[in-house]
Amino acid sequence: MFQFRSVSLSRSLFWPACGVILTATSGAVWAAPPPEAASCAACHGAQGEGMAAAHYPRLAGMPADYLAEQLHLFASGQRQNAIMSGMAKPLSAEQIKTLADYYSGLPVTMAAPAQTVPADLKSRGEQLAVYGDWKAGIPACFRCHGPGGVGVAPAFPALTGQTATYLEQQITAWKKGTRSGDPQGLMHTIALRMSDADTKAVTAWLAAQKPEAAVMGKTNQAGGAQ
Repeated sequence: MFQFRSVSLSRSLFWPACGVILTATSGAVWAAPPPEAASCAACHGAQGEGMAAAHYPRLAGMPADYLAEQLHLFASGQRQNAIMSGMAKPLSAEQIKTLADYYSGLPVTMAAPAQTVPADLKSRGEQLAVYGDWKAGIPACFRCHGPGGVGVAPAFPALTGQTATYLEQQITAWKKGTRSGDPQGLMHTIALRMSDADTKAVTAWLAAQKPEAAVMGKTNQAGGAQ
């Protein structure tokens, strides 16, 4: 079942589908999903939680501007993915904004995948994520994506809570140029400086971290840490 976007506890919410007025008296109330979200749910989950088994990323709680930008990039071909390009091209600018706002407003309810970091990757992975490697010109992932990798609006998505395979695919795409649109070419530059071993280490480490701030409701609707 879809979650609903938060509204003020003192505000009444009109629900056209039922023709009734609901008043929030306790807990959070979340907006009903737009019709366009039905297609997204097949791969990204009913609540935008993603599909770990197929390495489809979670959308819930991501910055709205980031989500909208990715849909525009898929539609234009700057970000290459046959499935997503086909989904994005028919969408109007208004529909893209609606979807981005909806998924950004969903709470992050999923936990990180139950996995551990291989011993030979743990130290390097943690170093790159938390501290970076300035000798190699690689800044820490958390420097841009926020403490704990929970994401920083408007341009930096959450990293923790995604699968290692998905994250590795994205770094490879940045490196090869099949994904673009990053601010000032930042991710393309960083990816080129990362070896394959670096990529495997940092993605394995990130995927094993539980997105504590997001799971505990400590992220705002733009996806950044409060």
